[in-house]
Amino acid sequence: MTQLSRASWRTCHHPALCLELFPFGSGIALVLVETERMTPRKRILIADDKPEGRELVRTVLENTGFDVHEAADGIEALSAAHRLQPHLIILDLHMPGLDGFGVIKELRAHPAFCDTPVMALTASAMQGDRARALAAGFTGYLAKPVSLKALRSEVVRLLA
Repeated sequence: MTQLSRASWRTCHHPALCLELFPFGSGIALVLVETERMTPRKRILIADDKPEGRELVRTVLENTGFDVHEAADGIEALSAAHRLQPHLIILDLHMPGLDGFGVIKELRAHPAFCDTPVMALTASAMQGDRARALAAGFTGYLAKPVSLKALRSEVVRLLA
């Protein structure tokens, strides 16, 4: 077992797969990581007002080989999107200030982001939320708590 940053641990018994443990909230998370990296690294922006939500998504996606950037609210997300020109944006729908629906509206108004995939990732999944998000311009939707396998699958699908 190898100790990594942020007090996480990794053990590898297969050339292409490792298990990683890392702190998450008041517990720990166990992640199966594919060690074969994607080249070149795609940039992903995550916007969520909850630091633990960003940390889980960031850790999973970084360990899958993506270059991940974070924003703590919608205003920060818009600024970072214009600065970074990410290949994918993941937005929490409910953030203070400018929520995910406000961010997607602003992004879709700019030609640079017309074709950028944007995934909604939300803890308040009510009936009709998925349809409302897709109608607003999101290209993907996942409800929290999210399966790590579903997260990786949706990210790969949106970047294909």
